[in-house]
Amino acid sequence: MSHDAATAPDPGSSGWEAVVVGAGVAGLVAARELARAGLRTLVLEERDAPGGAVRGHDVAGLRLDAGADSYATRNGSVAALLADLGLADDVVAPEPRGAWTHLTSGDGPLPRTGLLGVPAYPLARDLRATLGTAGALRAALDLVLPARVGADAATLGALVRARMGRAVVDRLVHPVVGGVHAADPDDLAVDAAAPGLREAVAASGGSLARAVRRLRASAPAGTAVEGVRGGMHRLVDALVADVTAHGGVLLTRTRAESVTRASDGTFVVGTQDRGRPPRPSRDLRTQRLVLATPGAAAVLDGLDGARLRDVRLDDGAPVTLVTLVLDEPALDPAPRGTGVLTGPGVADVRAKALTHATAKWGWVADAAGPGRHVVRLSYGRAGEGPADVPGADAATGATDAGALPTGDALVDLALADASTLLGVPLHRDALRGSAVVRWTQSLPRPSAAHRTAVAAVRAAVDALPGVAVCGAWAAGNGLASVVPDARTAAASLLDVPEPDAP
Repeated sequence: MSHDAATAPDPGSSGWEAVVVGAGVAGLVAARELARAGLRTLVLEERDAPGGAVRGHDVAGLRLDAGADSYATRNGSVAALLADLGLADDVVAPEPRGAWTHLTSGDGPLPRTGLLGVPAYPLARDLRATLGTAGALRAALDLVLPARVGADAATLGALVRARMGRAVVDRLVHPVVGGVHAADPDDLAVDAAAPGLREAVAASGGSLARAVRRLRASAPAGTAVEGVRGGMHRLVDALVADVTAHGGVLLTRTRAESVTRASDGTFVVGTQDRGRPPRPSRDLRTQRLVLATPGAAAVLDGLDGARLRDVRLDDGAPVTLVTLVLDEPALDPAPRGTGVLTGPGVADVRAKALTHATAKWGWVADAAGPGRHVVRLSYGRAGEGPADVPGADAATGATDAGALPTGDALVDLALADASTLLGVPLHRDALRGSAVVRWTQSLPRPSAAHRTAVAAVRAAVDALPGVAVCGAWAAGNGLASVVPDARTAAASLLDVPEPDAP
């Protein structure tokens, strides 16, 4: 079961066969594999609850996702995990309404068949309104350009610009990448942002459009994303239940500060208690260690001579999510489909994305009831400052350097942004509840520099028998990347030999 550090039974300083640091989905998947293999497993989480960016919260009487609300169906790994956990019957597809983009040139639909905004059919009628006739025709040149065009592009933005033109980058790819990775497509390495895309381009004679069609055709049948009825946070609940059912222990509000090697070869994990009231810090011994946290490099620095102090992983953009529950029948027609992504240079809203949850998920609409809508806005992009700055003006919520307001002022901003993005006036008298969630380190940008840093950490870990790393910071954003990587990390530790007898 899950314990707060201040109320949990003392886990002792020895006797653990595996310790997992971090109780996001990656850490929980790794812990599940280890516990089901019969190993005495302890999971440490510095926050007050497990789940990381896949947690739930209650807003106006509705249980909703506080972070991720879907997963990519590519590779089938998440669907397989959900089936293992008994949730296969609750897997649902989003409503087929499509999404929109909000641009300086006006609003328009995003491609219904695409990859990170790259259209499979650039001359589709609905895209002409978004790209314009000239932009659509330029994008279609991708189908006839020589394969060498864009072949040497290092970033996603450079590749798309070379093959399809600037309009596709600015009006389609930039909004989608900003929403998915909180980053600029010119900062993202192609292979990290879209695994398999470069190979598909080569196999398609150089064409991006045909490559996207190839990738979509090879994906599982149906939509490119799916969710879970009741919310993705149910995955976390099911993982915790399975870990503890197999003898694992989850300890929250406990931070791993350091790792050293004992004389018998076991690892000594130094922890800091963050409970209320805190207990004295303690050392835990284990034969196997999984670090499923972006702080892995700092924790491992110095272990068996590992030199990771200078490794600089990408912190990602701080992301603020504002959820609004509204009684507003004017939203019943879903005027912008399942949501809106904002393009570069937009000045009339601060939000980078909006999800119309009751239009996207049938289960949310059923739970909310007629005329009630759930809208969630996302704030925070690469290069912006902290999502929330202490010391904002108490009356207006204003801060320096363009930081977001706080408190009621932030809710007012979200209402104004939602009104603009949805094209429907939304007022406070329609508001039935709101919630603000702030995430840090939840969206590491898969830039070339970040990939180099991850490679350095993985190389150091390869020289440390009994240690493995996993998590979005290492595997890439999205559960489709995180889940198989976490399973691989756990599997690598199953054959670790017993420590030498004292």
